[in-house]
Amino acid sequence: MEFPGLPLVHPTVVHMLAAAAAKAPAATAVVFGDRRLTYAEYYRCIAGFAHELVGLGARGSRVALVCGNSLEMAVAMFAAHAAGAQATPINPIYTARELTHILKDAEPAVVIYDGDSAAVVEPLLDPLGVPAAIRLGEGGRLLDGWRDDAGLRLPEPLPRPENMATLQYTGGTTGLPKGVNITHRQMSVNISQREAALPTKAEDESVLCVMPLFHVFAVAMCLHLSCYCRGKMVILPRYRPDWVLETLRTERLTRLPAGPTVFIGLMGYEGFAEADFSTLRTAYSGSAPLPEETLKRWRELTGTDILEGFGQTEAGPVLTYVREGGVIKSGSVGPVLPETEVQIVDVNDGVTVLPVGGIGEIRARGPQIMSGYRNRPQETAEALRDGWLYTGDIGEFDAEGYLYIRDRKKDMAIVGGYNVYPREVDEVLYAHPDIAEAAAVGVPDPYRGEIIRAYVVRRPGSRIEAEDVLAHCRDNLAKYKVPAAVEFVAALPRTTVGKVDKKALRGA
Repeated sequence: MEFPGLPLVHPTVVHMLAAAAAKAPAATAVVFGDRRLTYAEYYRCIAGFAHELVGLGARGSRVALVCGNSLEMAVAMFAAHAAGAQATPINPIYTARELTHILKDAEPAVVIYDGDSAAVVEPLLDPLGVPAAIRLGEGGRLLDGWRDDAGLRLPEPLPRPENMATLQYTGGTTGLPKGVNITHRQMSVNISQREAALPTKAEDESVLCVMPLFHVFAVAMCLHLSCYCRGKMVILPRYRPDWVLETLRTERLTRLPAGPTVFIGLMGYEGFAEADFSTLRTAYSGSAPLPEETLKRWRELTGTDILEGFGQTEAGPVLTYVREGGVIKSGSVGPVLPETEVQIVDVNDGVTVLPVGGIGEIRARGPQIMSGYRNRPQETAEALRDGWLYTGDIGEFDAEGYLYIRDRKKDMAIVGGYNVYPREVDEVLYAHPDIAEAAAVGVPDPYRGEIIRAYVVRRPGSRIEAEDVLAHCRDNLAKYKVPAAVEFVAALPRTTVGKVDKKALRGA
């Protein structure tokens, strides 16, 4: 694939893995607890499991992976690709109802699951007619048994760029989850676009994977980033602040990709002040908006930057990123990636391109954009129009080409005829020193159509009251944007990938 402005673009992630094993066979590829694989061993384990999946009829079909973070999950993801199948990662804490919808839609040839999801997955296998299933981890199999089999090679033929690589289901915070079809070409190009914007050091990276590997952020910024640079990926089964800080020290982490809740949680942990961040080069934020106050405090406390990016499953997934060593602007998700176009268009007609500073819907086009939604022609036609992906996000560009996300289009509230983007209110709330977390949502109101309601988590020891919050908002927001009500809560509801669940708040 020819992209002169990009670093090496592999034909597929399978070719990327093979190149890593050939160039750095002895380098550490994956760490999970006390288990470690070199790139040569990683390659053999993936090849061995891929051959098994081919034998189960996976080639040209889909392999569903209902697993938490583990060495097995990393091997299985690559093995599904190497088997010529479409990897279909699914949140392992989904309910039977949610899993049933996805498995019916995906029609996988093989379902791979682990001990934690077994109680939900196993009763569905026969009723749904799943052809084959493999249980991993506790009560099942480990996938490092091929590590010393030097004769193993990946199944032939290797996948081609135009073949489907991943079927990634969107979070489904509204309606039923939709499966996003991503080809190998789209995925591989996006890896190199990310590398062009955020260069890594070949064979000199230690990347923490604490975000869930069923999610596109962890796949892009952990699984694929580490393999591209032949670096070490250290997987944690889940987030715990003491585990993260201990791993930072023992594995000498250089890159920390995480969601905002991880950064907020770490800074609130009692052992944070004693942590050694000397090896950490950069933290990456994704999957949810990063409050400006979090970015500032992290920089002050650690001496490193959190670089924020923007993307979505349908976009392959990355569209923009703040550059390492570049200008960091509070609240911005950075400039657009190479080989990518992003425009701000009028929210009503969807085609009028707005000037610098104009707020409207973000649309994007580039070689990483999805092929469409599986079995959803109408939704595909709505999202992909004239070659553009309509993201459903509201944003604006500044004069230097930095993108700012203002809100989700569907989250926009109309208060007395004025458009209010709750994300702006969120940022004002987070700036108050006595507020730990906050979220604003639009709720129906018989007089003004909608009003803004704020949900606030106090900082420990704070006695802030509603009037204090409202006074702060009145000092920083136009009158129509000021919340009509403030409710204090112990914690904000979150989706399964850690985003604040504003749908739940609107229904509260």
